[in-house]
Amino acid sequence: QVQLVESGGGLVQAGGSLRLSCAASGPIFSIDVMGWYRQVPGKQRELVAAVTFGGTTNYKDSVKGRFTISRDNAKNTVYLQMNSLKPEDTAVYYCTAARVILTTTSGEYDYWGQGTQVTVSS
Repeated sequence: QVQLVESGGGLVQAGGSLRLSCAASGPIFSIDVMGWYRQVPGKQRELVAAVTFGGTTNYKDSVKGRFTISRDNAKNTVYLQMNSLKPEDTAVYYCTAARVILTTTSGEYDYWGQGTQVTVSS
């Protein structure tokens, strides 16, 4: 079974930085897209940033210029460097791996991590 394990969340003051990591493990042949979503209570989960296997990135407008997503394909790991954090960035951040091809079965699958809390104090 594929698992996504996130790390790096926590409490930081406004203007500070955090780096999130997410490692995918299991019978993985390839992962097309890896990304980060976030969710606050009472709101829908929203895409923060995503990166394809080839390195094409996509960002939510409000994080452009502050957040940087990257991935290590050999390690099936994705990172989110978050700088100049604002209180409105406070949320649970979820890692996702989309269109995953497994070594054990045909088809493509999507997976989610368990979430990591990011809290930015003003």
